[in-house]
Amino acid sequence: MENYIEGFPNNIIDAIEIGSKAILKFKTKEVDNVVIVGLGGSGIGGKIISQLVWDKCRTPITLVNDYRIPTWVNERTLFVATSYSGNTEETLCALGEAIQKNAQICAITSGGSLKQLCLERGYNIIEIPAGQPPRTSFGYNSVQQFFVLQSYGLIDGYFIDELHEAAKLLQRETGALKAEAAAVANKINNTTPVIYAETRSEGLAIRLRQQINENAKMLCWHHVLPEMNHNELVGWAGGSNAYSALFIHTPEDYPSTVTRMELSKEIIGRYTNKVVDLNPKGNSRIARAYYLIHFCDWISYSLAADRKVDPLEIGVIDYLKAELAK
Repeated sequence: MENYIEGFPNNIIDAIEIGSKAILKFKTKEVDNVVIVGLGGSGIGGKIISQLVWDKCRTPITLVNDYRIPTWVNERTLFVATSYSGNTEETLCALGEAIQKNAQICAITSGGSLKQLCLERGYNIIEIPAGQPPRTSFGYNSVQQFFVLQSYGLIDGYFIDELHEAAKLLQRETGALKAEAAAVANKINNTTPVIYAETRSEGLAIRLRQQINENAKMLCWHHVLPEMNHNELVGWAGGSNAYSALFIHTPEDYPSTVTRMELSKEIIGRYTNKVVDLNPKGNSRIARAYYLIHFCDWISYSLAADRKVDPLEIGVIDYLKAELAK
């Protein structure tokens, strides 16, 4: 796992080249909306990128992490199917519905049934390198989401420079990131982490939760502000040092939400002394987001090391898939 995380900055650079070449072959039409479907490590890219382009994309984007798709999907819908293996059951099922509705299909995958179907039917496809756990392919998968949106004229190409900035920043900061992540992991080890972010940064919180779940084999949860101020904050009356609170910050956080975060930290701090701020570096929104993603990946890896568990092992998921296959 350590090598996969260390390779993240280079994955971003490789992914830019992959996406730039792939979309030259795309056949596109005008669309009114976008649906991105994906699960787990394949699905989180769509969530994060949709939030990074929320004020730039020219159509609404809907995320689907399920077998079913909205009834309004039609021939003017861009349907983006993301599955690293190309064999994700839910994604293929949703894709089948999208085909019946004559949606405009595009896939991001490393192979499997999804690749085969797209090649047979002439659908747009971006093929990314195979041979690693889906959650470690974020650098490849997420970057392609930008290129797909660009190819359909929904965003401009501004993201390419910001992605290059992100890669250079992470290469430069690797040592400091690992050291800071190890310190955070040491503080929250043997607790149940609770992750908070502003609503428009929820994807970053989900990514951290997923990485802690899979890499460190720990239960945790996430919530967003301001919503958690209207319910979950009261639940901290039952909190203790058995829990830790991690607050993800970005300069784009709404001013009133920033105030809410500070007040929430003060309240939560009455029940646990394990409150941690996660702050990004970078000069652009994309660079800062990828910095936080990389930082949080190292946190999850350090937790796995502290707990002496194998971050690559996902036996229960393999068991579940085998039973479903029966």
